Amino acid sequence: MKSAIAKRNHRIWATICDIPAGSVASYGQIAEIAGFPRGARQVAYALRKLPDRQSVPWYRVITSSGRIAFDIGTPAFERQSKRLSQEGVVILNGRVDMAIYRWQPDLDELLWKPGVAWDH
Repeated sequence: MKSAIAKRNHRIWATICDIPAGSVASYGQIAEIAGFPRGARQVAYALRKLPDRQSVPWYRVITSSGRIAFDIGTPAFERQSKRLSQEGVVILNGRVDMAIYRWQPDLDELLWKPGVAWDH
């Protein structure tokens, strides 16, 4: 039987998997969609606990202001920037324009998503 934390992490990872390529979502947005209002820190925790070699697109999660959470110039920042750029997301001064790239799922997408069940 999975612990409550493991179940929460899996739910957060599944929500992140729903973010389409070329879009981004904030930590808080992921928390809310996953059913954890005001749980942005829980999303950050779940991402830190993401097992190696998983196909969860962690790089699509950024701060609510559009900033990449890693310091500019660090290897983590470069990895995230590169992955987002490969999907067509423009990054200027470490930020993404949330008005352009923010994932905005509609109710049908949330309720009837064709997404992948993430149960690893």
